[in-house]
Amino acid sequence: MPLKVFKRNNLYSYRGTVAGRRLRGPTGTADKRIAERIAAEAEAKAWQSHLDGPGATLTFAQAAIAYRQAGRDERFLERIEDFWKDSLVPKITPEAIRQMARKLYPGAANATLNRQGIVPAQAIINYAAELEWCAPIKVKRFKVNAKRKTPVTRRWVEAFAAQAVQDDLRHLAALCLFMFGTGARRGEACALMWRDVELFQKKAVINQTKIDDQRVAHLSPPVVAALANIPSNRNPDDLVFQYASGESVGQVWNNVTERAGIEKLSPHCCRHGFATSMLQAGIDPKTIAVRGGWKDVATVMKYYAHAMDDPTVTDVLFGTNLTQRERKTGSSY
Repeated sequence: MPLKVFKRNNLYSYRGTVAGRRLRGPTGTADKRIAERIAAEAEAKAWQSHLDGPGATLTFAQAAIAYRQAGRDERFLERIEDFWKDSLVPKITPEAIRQMARKLYPGAANATLNRQGIVPAQAIINYAAELEWCAPIKVKRFKVNAKRKTPVTRRWVEAFAAQAVQDDLRHLAALCLFMFGTGARRGEACALMWRDVELFQKKAVINQTKIDDQRVAHLSPPVVAALANIPSNRNPDDLVFQYASGESVGQVWNNVTERAGIEKLSPHCCRHGFATSMLQAGIDPKTIAVRGGWKDVATVMKYYAHAMDDPTVTDVLFGTNLTQRERKTGSSY
């Protein structure tokens, strides 16, 4: 039977059966005419869902709530949620998402539009698709010219760590060695707690917020030694490197770099150094992607294939020993 309104405690509610489903709910109003309109809208949505599938009435807000409840990455979500609000997901097109990114971040670089606009909006809708609430969506990214990453080298890392120890910043020295030795991102490393580290077993659990996953990283002897030398009570809930966030590392990092007299490279260059050094050592890209926490092999090849750009690599075809020249970064380190 169609939905009917009834009064309870001075406010109207509705109830009835639509397309075989029993519906009941409040209208939040004491005005019968408004209550009847609300009931009619609820009935129309129920029929639409029945005829066109559950995704027909799915709102972006509902999809975003489910995405958050699943513990997915919440960075950049608020502005996107405020933009779409109760817009129906089936009516959100790929081009509409591109336009949203431009409106939310006017004048921003294409990489920012992709990272802070397109990626999270697409992730929310595609998570709803995983739940079979709607169809998945594929949004074309804004073109970004891939820049060659400048990696640290082992000598650069050793020089930085030595200066940090000299400055009584053993935790910073350990941070540098840890990122270079495991490929951890700056934020992942700074979020590391002592409960995630097992020095005797030479491993650490890294929470990879960017790809919503965890990985167990092997700790090489120099990394273990640096961690063991950090002044700390090693409370399980304490941050290993003592920085509240990745952003708080910047200034002190730059100061140490300057005093060490080495090229000014950012903490993230340690991750680049991990990938580049592994490639130069002959480790296959798939292993590097797994050990360094990249989502796929294609990402490693896209940004780090230049590590194998020595033209003499073709000598291997004739049985000549392969020797990779160390990539120069513009400094003696």
